[in-house]
Amino acid sequence: MKARFSWMVMAVVLLMPLGAMAAPKRLVLLFTGDNRGEIAPCGCKQEPQGGLSRRKTAIAAERARGLPTVLMDAGNALFRDTGRREDDLLKQRAELVLEQMEAQGTVAMAVGERDLSQGLPYLQKATKGRKMKLLSANLVDKAGKAPFPASLVLEAGGLKVGVVGVSPEGTLAGEPGLKGKPPVETALAEARKLRKTKKVDVVVVLAAVPYQEAVKMALLAEDAVDFVVESHEAKGIGIGELVGSHAAVFPAGGLGRQLTRLELSVEGPGPSKDLGSGSRARQQLVVVEGNLLKAHEKLASAKDEQTRGELTQTIVELEGRMRQLESELDVKPPTDGRAHQLSYITLGLAVADDPVLKRRVEQIEPSGSANAEH
Repeated sequence: MKARFSWMVMAVVLLMPLGAMAAPKRLVLLFTGDNRGEIAPCGCKQEPQGGLSRRKTAIAAERARGLPTVLMDAGNALFRDTGRREDDLLKQRAELVLEQMEAQGTVAMAVGERDLSQGLPYLQKATKGRKMKLLSANLVDKAGKAPFPASLVLEAGGLKVGVVGVSPEGTLAGEPGLKGKPPVETALAEARKLRKTKKVDVVVVLAAVPYQEAVKMALLAEDAVDFVVESHEAKGIGIGELVGSHAAVFPAGGLGRQLTRLELSVEGPGPSKDLGSGSRARQQLVVVEGNLLKAHEKLASAKDEQTRGELTQTIVELEGRMRQLESELDVKPPTDGRAHQLSYITLGLAVADDPVLKRRVEQIEPSGSANAEH
């Protein structure tokens, strides 16, 4: 009887669809970065973008969608400049930014050079007692002691996520008492440690370093890192392409004008499939088709053989590029493995302001003031 029961259980398991046995775990990671102390919408003539009151609305809307959601900051959140300036208004803005990061549930922030422009004691005092963790794997003081933890591990959506923070290399303008060790080597060593000792499912590096350093980090990461989220030059938006064999790299936005959204579907190990590549291929295809049409028009009117030969070669190359892009249009989520979708939520007029927070912002930075023109 016992053997018969065991065979019945095995038969039921074998007949169950794979999706029912192990559905991919889903998680949304939200990122801010390169905010640089901005609290109000920009003074852009076409469409004012950004502001803490819109960010609050956008984050609440994301959480209301129902997927497990984690919010992080890639650094350079607090001040516009890297050097120290005694200005009470700058500190008021930074303190409101920190307050709202805490209120919206930011779990971790990489320490960027602009976050230390008022010195280490100021940053430590301003963040004392907050749940948000400041991370830097490579900053050390003159005694070689690290003032911040290198990483943290959190659990959300059934996944263990390792988060590493990294700062720029060398001496920082606002805090000469600290020095950044080589960021790529330090961050990757910490990431590998998280993989080995903490058995994390996903590793994110919050990289408050120049973009080329972030790309180098992704290239050398192999399977130690899944995503490198960069802040340093306020690059704005990116595409999140896979760099090297495993890791994708992208900027976290710029000047508070975007909220970066990364949706993950995770089942098992391996690199993540980029579900945004199809839409990018479609956009590129439109450009290539336009160039192909122009090349045909020029060929029709060309007289000399050299020009006609060059145009014919151009047409062959463009047609080859079209075929390649057409093959990349149909991107489907994998039935198993990993996938991600990167998008940027622009904090423009379509995103409503939180009225209470908007009033607080305007008390510090009235609309139309010189500080609002950024």
